[in-house]
Amino acid sequence: MSHSRLKVALIGAGGWGRQHARVFSAHPDVDFCAIAGRTPEKTQARAAEYGVRAYLSVGEMLEREKPDLVSLCLPNQGHFEATFEVIQWGQCALLVEKPLVFDLREADILLSEAEKRGLFFAINFNHRYSKPSLMAQAAISAGRLGEIVFAAWRFGGEGGGDHPHANLIETQCHGFDLLEHLCGPIESVMAQMTDKTGGGYRTVALALGFENRALGTLLGSYDASYAYPGTQRLEVSGTLGRVVIEDTVRKFSFQAVGSETREEWAAGYFNDRDREFHRTFDAYLDAMLDALRAGQPPPVPAEAGRRALALAHAAIESFETGKRVLTSAE
Repeated sequence: MSHSRLKVALIGAGGWGRQHARVFSAHPDVDFCAIAGRTPEKTQARAAEYGVRAYLSVGEMLEREKPDLVSLCLPNQGHFEATFEVIQWGQCALLVEKPLVFDLREADILLSEAEKRGLFFAINFNHRYSKPSLMAQAAISAGRLGEIVFAAWRFGGEGGGDHPHANLIETQCHGFDLLEHLCGPIESVMAQMTDKTGGGYRTVALALGFENRALGTLLGSYDASYAYPGTQRLEVSGTLGRVVIEDTVRKFSFQAVGSETREEWAAGYFNDRDREFHRTFDAYLDAMLDALRAGQPPPVPAEAGRRALALAHAAIESFETGKRVLTSAE
C-alpha cells in the first residue's frame, strides 16, 4: 500500500459526494475505481462524469472492486447501514462523512466492529484543515495565547431534515469538534433551543465549560443564511492574546493583549486553494492518505464523530431537563 496507488471506491452520488469524486479522481496517488449509489440515473451519470464504474449494490461493488479505501458520503440520517456493511466486509479502510450517525448506540456498534477488525476508520471534519484553523492551532500550540480563558463559536445558514435536532447533530458537530481540537475537552453543557420557525430546534445556544476551566459558547442556526457575511466565526481568547477565524477560510487574525496592532491572513490573489471551502477537503485528504500509507491512525478518527454526537446528546439532555450536564471525555 505504501508504494502503489490506493484503489478507492465511493458510496454516494449526491451533492457533497461530487466533492469526494472530484478529490479522489484528481489525486495522483489514487486509483478511483467506482461509485455506488441508490438511483440508477444519478449513479450512472456521476460515474460517467468521472470515468469510473457504477453500482447499485454496495456488496457487489466491494466484491468486484476490492478497494483499499471506501469513502462514504450519504444523506445525513442514512449513514449506519452502508457503513456497517463495509465494516462487516472488513477488508478496507473507511472514510465517512459527518455526522457519524444520529444515535449513540449505532455509533458504538460501528466503532466496536471496526476495532475488532483493526480497520482504519476516519471521519471528515474538514474544518480542522482550513488555513485559518491550522494557523489558530499553531498559535495556540506555540503559547501565543497564554492560558485559554474563553472561546465563542457561531455558525448559521440554511438547513432542513426531519430530525428535530438536525442542526445540532449534523452541522454544529463541526463546532464541537473544532472547539475541543483547539481548546481541549468540554466538561459540561447548558442549553437553550427554540423551534419557533417549525421543523425542529433549528436554533440553539449553548454555554460550555472546558476541563481547563475556560468557558465557551456555541450559537448555531438553520434560521440564517450562508449568503450572510460572517456566517461562521470562532474566537479563542487567552491571557496573552486571541485568535479569530472568519467564515472558515476567509480570514485569520491574531492580536496580543494590549496591542492595537493585529496580524491578519487572507488568501492572496492567486491563492484559490486556501480561499475555497471545498479545498479544505483536499488538505484533509492529503493528511489522511499519508497516515493510511504510513500505517498510522487517522488524523481525525471516527471516534471524533462519536464524541461530537455525545456532546450534542448532552446538550439535548440539558435542554430537556433544564440542568447543566457533565460530559466526560471518553
